[in-house]
Amino acid sequence: MNIPILAGGVATAVFAASTLPMLVKAWRTRDVRSYSPGNIALANVGNLIYLVYVLDLPVGPALILHLFHSMASALMLYWYLRHVVLPDRRPAGDEVHGSAADHLTEEARGLVQRLS
Repeated sequence: MNIPILAGGVATAVFAASTLPMLVKAWRTRDVRSYSPGNIALANVGNLIYLVYVLDLPVGPALILHLFHSMASALMLYWYLRHVVLPDRRPAGDEVHGSAADHLTEEARGLVQRLS
């Protein structure tokens, strides 16, 4: 048996197991305010850049781990945008008054101010 491949497979399982409780909790509670938007954004950018390297490797644990982390980071970004930045989605036909900025949460306003 190839020891590095075995170690990579075990490490992939451990990393996935360490991330799953966070994803399950975020999915169940929809409370992702405690997660750092900078970390979520950088994780997604890093995953996109790292993909160039991983695609050059043979199929194995590194690719599987990268795909898992990429999906987890993308989910966290989606949930953060959906539940923190733009939490007030209205069904079609509802009348909306004021500008889009009127509907942002306090955290989102702070983030927008820091970025501008």
